[in-house]
Amino acid sequence: MRIGIDAMGGDNAPHAIIEGVALYLNQNQDDEMVIFGDSDIVEKECAQKVQSLNKVEIVDCKEKIEFEDEPVKAIKQKKSSSIVVGLQYLKEGKIDAFVSAGNTGALMAGGLLIVGRIKGIDRPALTTRLPYKGGQYLLIDVGSNTDCRPINILQFAQMATVYVSKVLGKKNPTVGLLNIGTEENKGNDLSKQSYELLKSAKNINFVGNVEARSLPFSPPDIVVCDGFVGNIVLKLTEGMGLLFFDVLKDIAKSSFRAKIGGLLLKPYLKRLKGKYDYKEVGGAPLLGIDGIIVKCHGSSDSQAIFSGIHQAKSFYKNNILTLLKEEITAESEV
Repeated sequence: MRIGIDAMGGDNAPHAIIEGVALYLNQNQDDEMVIFGDSDIVEKECAQKVQSLNKVEIVDCKEKIEFEDEPVKAIKQKKSSSIVVGLQYLKEGKIDAFVSAGNTGALMAGGLLIVGRIKGIDRPALTTRLPYKGGQYLLIDVGSNTDCRPINILQFAQMATVYVSKVLGKKNPTVGLLNIGTEENKGNDLSKQSYELLKSAKNINFVGNVEARSLPFSPPDIVVCDGFVGNIVLKLTEGMGLLFFDVLKDIAKSSFRAKIGGLLLKPYLKRLKGKYDYKEVGGAPLLGIDGIIVKCHGSSDSQAIFSGIHQAKSFYKNNILTLLKEEITAESEV
């Protein structure tokens, strides 16, 4: 497999990106990495960190799309940027997947304008796994589409069902619609119309509405919503996780007895943090694009990049693109 990666995207680029590549190649010596970025910088980083240089191709990209850039404008004007060139390679079949921790909007816009959508998909969507008491659930959309129609919500559920069943190994995953109440008639017009479409769909296991307060305890396998709501849920979950550990640290420092208790609990808290650490998930696949694109967190470190590359490989090995195309084609024929 040839995996492309944006060396210039993210808060910790390029050193964390190259470290993540090195970690991946140490464990996956049959694969090749195509690194897009300023060759002067990337070559120095690779010489210091990557042992398997024969498995690395560096594509020189002197421009960089910044986080504050307007996505569509940046894609059209910065033709030699790492995101644009990387997506062009993906479109032309020169790489099998593309991974980036850069500008989310630009990655989405580039995926649409350069790579294109799967036929039958109205809008692609970002999805990610979030923690709950018993494990992880999948949330879709987490920021790609702030304004949606009911058909978009249905297609998000269909794509997520294929992904969870084939990549994550969960047979017949349950699907819930995020809403302000569990009753069928709750919510705004989008929620009510989406509920009817989801309820009548034959290729998903729809279990009804789900409230936000249920997400940390007993969510369905897949929670579907528009990108505006999904991004708020994602950011709130991240913030509450940081708050939880900050409060624990303050309590542990509050007295001598608390410090002793903190020392005793430290290994268990580390295990807890590791279980819910986004770095282990790595990235959010952009479902609906006719190519494998994985978006990593903007603050990703080397471990998160390593996990994001693994996400792309799992997507590829399980032939998810073909399965998505078959599922959407079959549904549209019905």
